[in-house]
Amino acid sequence: MIKKLLILIFLFFWFLNLSATHNRAGEITYVQLSDLTYQIKLTTFTYTLSYADRPQLTVEWGDNTSSVADRDSIIALPNYYRKNVYITTHTFPGPGIYKIVVQDPNRNYGVKNIPNSVNVVFALHTTLIVNPAMGRDATPVLLNPPYDKAAKGHIFIHNPAAYDPDGDSLSYMLTPCEREDGKPIEGYTYPKASNKFYVDSISGDLVWDTPIDTGKYNVAMEIQEWRNGKKIGVVERDMQIEVYNTKNNPPVIGPLKDLCVQAGDTVNFLITGTDKDKDNILLKATSGIFSFTDCIPQFIKVSAIPGSSVSRFRWIPCHKVVRNQPYDVIIKAEDDNADLKLFDIKHFKIKVLGPPPSITSAAPEGKFIRINWKNYGTTFIAGFSIYRREGATSFKPDSCTSSLPVSTGFVKIGYISGSSSVTYIDTDNGQGLQYGKEYAYRIVAVYPNGTESKASNEIISMLVSGFPVIRNVSVRNTDPVNGSIYLAWQKPNRLDTIPNAYGPYEYMIYRAEGVTGTNYTFIKSIPSVNLNDTVFVDTLINTQTKAFIYKIELYNNTAGNRFLIGDPSYASSLFMEVLPGDRKSKFTFLRNVPWINSKYDIFRKNETTLKYDSVGTSNLLTYMDIGLENGKQYCYFIRSTGAYQSPGLPRNLINFSESACSTPVDNEPPCIPDFNLSSQCDSLYNMLRWKVSDPGCFSDVAGYKIYYKLPGAGDLSILATIVDKNVFSYKHFTGDVIAGCYSISAYDLAGNESAKSAMMCVDSCNFYEIPNVFTPNGDNINDRLVAKTSGLVEKIDFKLFNRNGLMLFRASDPKIDWDGTYKGNVVSPGVYFYECDVWERRISGVVLFHLSGFVHVITEKGATNKELNK
Repeated sequence: MIKKLLILIFLFFWFLNLSATHNRAGEITYVQLSDLTYQIKLTTFTYTLSYADRPQLTVEWGDNTSSVADRDSIIALPNYYRKNVYITTHTFPGPGIYKIVVQDPNRNYGVKNIPNSVNVVFALHTTLIVNPAMGRDATPVLLNPPYDKAAKGHIFIHNPAAYDPDGDSLSYMLTPCEREDGKPIEGYTYPKASNKFYVDSISGDLVWDTPIDTGKYNVAMEIQEWRNGKKIGVVERDMQIEVYNTKNNPPVIGPLKDLCVQAGDTVNFLITGTDKDKDNILLKATSGIFSFTDCIPQFIKVSAIPGSSVSRFRWIPCHKVVRNQPYDVIIKAEDDNADLKLFDIKHFKIKVLGPPPSITSAAPEGKFIRINWKNYGTTFIAGFSIYRREGATSFKPDSCTSSLPVSTGFVKIGYISGSSSVTYIDTDNGQGLQYGKEYAYRIVAVYPNGTESKASNEIISMLVSGFPVIRNVSVRNTDPVNGSIYLAWQKPNRLDTIPNAYGPYEYMIYRAEGVTGTNYTFIKSIPSVNLNDTVFVDTLINTQTKAFIYKIELYNNTAGNRFLIGDPSYASSLFMEVLPGDRKSKFTFLRNVPWINSKYDIFRKNETTLKYDSVGTSNLLTYMDIGLENGKQYCYFIRSTGAYQSPGLPRNLINFSESACSTPVDNEPPCIPDFNLSSQCDSLYNMLRWKVSDPGCFSDVAGYKIYYKLPGAGDLSILATIVDKNVFSYKHFTGDVIAGCYSISAYDLAGNESAKSAMMCVDSCNFYEIPNVFTPNGDNINDRLVAKTSGLVEKIDFKLFNRNGLMLFRASDPKIDWDGTYKGNVVSPGVYFYECDVWERRISGVVLFHLSGFVHVITEKGATNKELNK
């Protein structure tokens, strides 16, 4: 009898282990497909000796919906583990924070740090932040599967080998294992250790130092994703660790060090593993860099003998893999011991930087400085950022420093796109640089992901006032063919201080198109004995649509001793760009001169007197003449007043621009309305409300356009046009499918339309409702149980039970339509329990949700509708 009892007990626990849920570990990751749509990958690691299996799992999305994910693949792993991958997609209703939960009853029997583990649900969660302004996002991929065993008395390390394809920063922390609905398990404890049990927040190492008892333990860790200092997502890995008694000693990996390399450099070194028990060792390398399609690294076995193994890591990173975050490489050494296979894990980081550009020159041109550099040598960059500071530095970047630290004092002043760019003109945003200051420049290459390369060499430059000193570059006549410009300069003095500059002399005058032009053409030579010739009028040029910059050189023209005296001087004409606006003219002033203009006077032609009247003054390079009449032409010219800042140089310099005309026109759209959206589920419509807060903007509004599309459809299309500017709401009756996406714009009387507001979406309402009372008493009033439903509900699985658990009725028709009978007879009055699965169309497609509750059946005669509300 005792023997039979022992056999029964053994069979009970054997069956319990086999039939219990097979889950050992898992995580949920995702990839963003569009603003609101994500592909979800659920990965579970299961025990292959269990009878339990899950070809499908239900995913709860955190937006009050759920759906079923089908298994996509199965991969066999060591230690009777199997990797299961489930994939599905989901469209969220709008921006927000969503906790995605997957749960599967139950955990396996005998987990030591989870009370009554066999009755505790296995649950995983991932936190997803939907924020279109943040940019596209994908969670880190966990490359190292959690199937390793631990040994009592030996340190255990697990690293998930998290790789973030977007280059976001990662941090790690312990978290309690979870039960149903993603809640922490009550009574859960972390495994006990002789020293410490922790997760390294930077490396991601989960360290158990050291296990003091054998058995099964479940632990969980969070992998947190950060971008620009903000947390943008969380992935949880729940895993089981089995601890054994063994005389085996784990292998040991030799020391590793972090590296910083430039794209194109070669990384090449040996990695060793040793085992004191003389077991054979398998060395493995795991990292996201092995998934690249270009410049793939190599991890090659060099030698392997009992107790020792050597492999070579070799990689030549290319420009495509340059990013701000380093790459983690996990090295794992696993011994082949008959008692228990143990392992060691170490890791190193490789940061790949873009090589520094090489600046070749920085030359002044008037009040601007032109920086030139060598071709960068790759097409895989977006452009270059230019940095400047006043005064030289001794900054020498180390091997791991990219861009320019703030402490160097360099400030970004510009960006030029194109991988083949080799020059940039520093205009100080059009204001011109200052004389007497020393400017230091460095540049960096910018990669498509925003990463900046190592900083270039430093180069110094200063403005040069030039010789002779130019006073005027002033437009005398505006014409596309017969235009003219007055050019004047100060008579050079103190030439007696220049050796051998005895004369005679010669002025050489050159001209280029545009205020920053460089393609100079020689236009005039002026021989001079006494240097009194200081004026030149440039004629037969197009001053109507073009600005010009001039270069003047002074030569000592003695026979046999011709040489350039000093540096050339540069100055451009003042050019006015005028554009029409709504009842306004908008001006931009362009110039490149070695003096500082203190003001710009704007003159407008008076149609009565035919003279030009002053209508405004600006000390900026922009101006707006407002209060004009649309459709009427207005003509202008600009007068600048300026001076050199150094003592002894010319002051009160007056120059004129060309004359130009503009005809104001209403070509400016109104402001974008502020917009919000809500659903009225009981009435089956969506309510749109908007406003234009700025009175000036509102005065230009004539009406509004409303755009709409179904979720998952293509582009928005026009839904309605509101012709009354004082209407600020719209009801959209959608029929059964209330889900939709909307945007709104404003337009004016001229037909100018603003940009669309940010698109907002609403999901379908939950229309399904089962009454809690009905009266099958034959009076033809409420004699049948009929659910409140809509066309969104595709099907149901409704089951009704009595208090003894006997199923009395089952239906798949969304209306249910039960007449209150069981086997042809009306059931007894009382309370009955139901469960109902409902399949309903939502933004993401057909989703499943579950209802349960009670139905009160009243069968006596004379029961009225009033009793339904009791």
